Amino acid sequence: MGLKLSLVGSLFLGMVVMAQEPRKESVVVTGTYDPLPLSEADRSLKVVDVGALSLLSNTPFDLLRLDSSLDLRERAGNGVQSDLSIRGGSFGQTLVTLNGIRLNDPQSGHHNMDVPVPPEAVERIEVLHGAGSTFYGSDAVGGVVNFIAAKPEVSEFRLRTAVGNWGVNQQRGSISGVRGNWTEQLTFSRDFSTGFQPDRDYRNLSLGSISHFKSKLGFTDLILAYSDRPFGADQFYGNYNSWERTKSWFASVRQELGSKTEVAFAYRRHTDLFVLYRDRPEVFTNRHLAESWDGAVRRRESLGQNVKLHYGAEVYADSIVSTNLGQHDRIREAGYVSLDVRALRRFSFSVGAREEIFRNFQRQLSPSAHGGLWVSQRLRLRGGASRAFRLPSFTDLYYHDPANLGSPNLKPEKAWNYEGGLDWNAGGRVKGDVTVFQRRERDGIDYVRYTPTDVWRATNFQRLTFSGVEASVVTTVARKQRVEVQYTGLRGGQEARGAVFSKYAFNYPEHTGIVSWQGELPGGLVARTRVGATKRYARGVYGVWDVYLAYGRGRVHPYAQFTNLTDTRYQEVLGVGMPGRGVVVGIDILAWRGH
Repeated sequence: MGLKLSLVGSLFLGMVVMAQEPRKESVVVTGTYDPLPLSEADRSLKVVDVGALSLLSNTPFDLLRLDSSLDLRERAGNGVQSDLSIRGGSFGQTLVTLNGIRLNDPQSGHHNMDVPVPPEAVERIEVLHGAGSTFYGSDAVGGVVNFIAAKPEVSEFRLRTAVGNWGVNQQRGSISGVRGNWTEQLTFSRDFSTGFQPDRDYRNLSLGSISHFKSKLGFTDLILAYSDRPFGADQFYGNYNSWERTKSWFASVRQELGSKTEVAFAYRRHTDLFVLYRDRPEVFTNRHLAESWDGAVRRRESLGQNVKLHYGAEVYADSIVSTNLGQHDRIREAGYVSLDVRALRRFSFSVGAREEIFRNFQRQLSPSAHGGLWVSQRLRLRGGASRAFRLPSFTDLYYHDPANLGSPNLKPEKAWNYEGGLDWNAGGRVKGDVTVFQRRERDGIDYVRYTPTDVWRATNFQRLTFSGVEASVVTTVARKQRVEVQYTGLRGGQEARGAVFSKYAFNYPEHTGIVSWQGELPGGLVARTRVGATKRYARGVYGVWDVYLAYGRGRVHPYAQFTNLTDTRYQEVLGVGMPGRGVVVGIDILAWRGH
């Protein structure tokens, strides 16, 4: 494998040859109450332009692998039952949102990546590294991944289809309408595979509607979405030939009430049908129905030219009806306040707090303070501290099967996060950043066992500490080419861990390195490649190389995608093998575009 990576590196470096104009800076909305230029963010943030890379990716999940601090543990391609973690946090400690509205599932963190909208509905992804509970409440311990829905600028109709090895068959489409103060986008996606090995087949179907319009009250955003995901789950939850099917229904509305106030409401319904033995469903079958309701009122006030006050209240209601977990529900209320002082290209400082009240009047306070200082036109320092928490999922509390056992006495996870970093910009052609961070957890939740034959039991760890560094350098070269090198190093430790086997917490990547390139080639071709190497805790290093090619001119765009070209044998989730070399070829057609 080392020789393969060496050859990959040589080929990759041979691609980088010339210089380009700097790209337009992104405006971010994650981890901040008002949109900000990325260079003014006080936090470690990554932005992925999904729309610009739609021809050079199969799904938005492919693009999450461009962030070395984000650990996407897939069990198959295209987001099948994926777990997501940031800076070594568990998948339950990563909050996933759509336009800032939480998608995390109260049943299990394994369903957090069931993003209901089709890939064509996603414009970009923003990843917040580090705690975000002051902004978003429970679950934002390791970070936040915010999928931001596209707002069409022109009326158009697009179709896309592809085939590949392992019986891959894909169809997607979108139709957008723009008229005056109103825009509408309808999208669909179907993705089918017979599986790269027995009992690893899947069928993904998703439908979405995104509406945006302006009235005398202000802007209104409405999202409706549905997804259906049956898949073979061999070895996912133990040595069983399992099968599972999850469905999601999602609706949200956000309404401005003038220039200072907005209200939001969201509903999510998620079902999970789990069969332990696919060939013997009568032995052990679970049915789960989880529902979540969110409501929020938010307001902002300007206290001066550079000072803003943000405050609001939110309420969450979760419930579940399950053949395994029983019937449970819980309600949480939260209030927050934040003061932001900011002079662009000079300094910034924000301090805030959020208190969340839940079962039996238990409370969790999540304060934070972050700041930034421009020491020159090209160098900016930033740092801060914040507290976060996570409530146990219903599975953590009540689940039981032959291999796993929950605990109704679990305490909420709590953590303090500290970080400091600097951003450097050498005139736009070369940019870099480095961040050092530490997360100190108490009562972290994991499934553990004391012997290889014991069942996995949900348990509170008393103390966990994760320390690390993340760094990246980006350079732009001619013909719109871009090269990025990233590295994240992470070290985790636990007081008096002893002879305990950890199912999730100690599967984190100790070292992750990524080299990526994207740009234009002669003849109208566009391309992207990524080489990534990962060293997980107590396991060997593995490397994966992906290449994406497409014809970028006109209205008909053929494309080809080559994943795991080195045919590396590896596991992201312990015991679950990943696919070898994969090839998908397809065509994207812009069937119609209005003025």
